[in-house]
Amino acid sequence: MQVILEPRFQDNRLVGGKYHLASHTIFLYKEEIVRQCCELFGSPLRLKEYIAVVLAHELGHSEDQELELLAAALDRPLTEKQEAEIRLRIEENAWAYAVSLLTEADPTFLRFIMDESLFSYRDRLDRFHIA
Repeated sequence: MQVILEPRFQDNRLVGGKYHLASHTIFLYKEEIVRQCCELFGSPLRLKEYIAVVLAHELGHSEDQELELLAAALDRPLTEKQEAEIRLRIEENAWAYAVSLLTEADPTFLRFIMDESLFSYRDRLDRFHIA
């Protein structure tokens, strides 16, 4: 697998890392990672730890045995709820692997990052339970 460091993400989203399934490549976006760290923790003091978490999460995508099947499912006609469930599953799978790699990480630090990362996926799915 290849890991490529890029200065910034091309889109206007705050994406720190991305796994590309077809090329089995991880992209890390330096400017966005620094911005994310500063937004979450108020400074870049924990940047080294934060980078390790982002990389571990992207490695989680690369090692996800379900990813190809889940990604293919997203190409089929789905309800919005089904799509939200699949997207959450993809992210939760990656985080489960990341946690297994980051055994020395501060659990509070890691949990905070995971919860922030998963918030929008969970929130989107929760809206279907409210309706």
